[in-house]
Amino acid sequence: MARPHSTRLTVAALLLLGIAVVILVSLGQWQLRRSDERRAILAAIEAGRKQAPLVLTPATPSDTLNAWRVAQARGSWLPQFSVLLDNRNHDGRPGYWLATPLLLDTSSRQAVLVLRGWLPRVIQGQGDPALPATPAGELTITGELSERVPRMFELWSMGGHDQSSLPATLPVEGGRVPQVQNLPLDAYARATGLNLLPTVLSQTLAATQTAPSSLGAQPVQTAQGADDGLVRDWPQPSVDFQKNTSYAVQWFAFGLIAAIAWLVVLGGAIKRMRQRARAGSQT
Repeated sequence: MARPHSTRLTVAALLLLGIAVVILVSLGQWQLRRSDERRAILAAIEAGRKQAPLVLTPATPSDTLNAWRVAQARGSWLPQFSVLLDNRNHDGRPGYWLATPLLLDTSSRQAVLVLRGWLPRVIQGQGDPALPATPAGELTITGELSERVPRMFELWSMGGHDQSSLPATLPVEGGRVPQVQNLPLDAYARATGLNLLPTVLSQTLAATQTAPSSLGAQPVQTAQGADDGLVRDWPQPSVDFQKNTSYAVQWFAFGLIAAIAWLVVLGGAIKRMRQRARAGSQT
């Protein structure tokens, strides 16, 4: 004979198993969406790197500034506008990314923001990090393009004031290099007064010194830039879509198990109902 509270337990079990099926299937679908997103990122990286190298000029069309495309820019550093991007780790070590604009054209103040590389954080109490020397004169910078400076989680103080906000005007009085969490191009352009290209160049090779050729035509390379001590091993986005697909299969398998359990519980409940109905008719 069934216990008096068995019906309530059966309903509760069916409800919980039904919720589990919905949640597990939703998790599987979410993993499939993540897999599609990573496939798209991988396709964008491969497409960008297959394109011919681009030479950045003030007249470069914006529709050619594709992410991950190799590009070169020729100009002069503006070290007074350098910014340190905080909380950028490398191999588990805390540090900064050094960002400096490269002036492409003096008359129009057209420039491109260059992520020059990573440098380690100094020990607390020992002051600001020592920045590498910024060579004067015209240089050629080689790197990969990105749509913006990769963002990090913003850190806010207990009082609600943003301790890592970009100063309204650069350079900062006293020559201090600002340290920020994130660096939106529009805010940086307002602070510096530069006309920035709508792209960021992540430097991959040491800068090369350039000078006009003897014929007055295209500038030519005259010397290889010295090692400035910056690390240019830039982080890459995760594109392991197979892992997400594997997780999706696991979630769907768990969902199938929960669905089978739901059917078993429902079948048992129907069987007990029929048994009680037969027992009632016999009496």
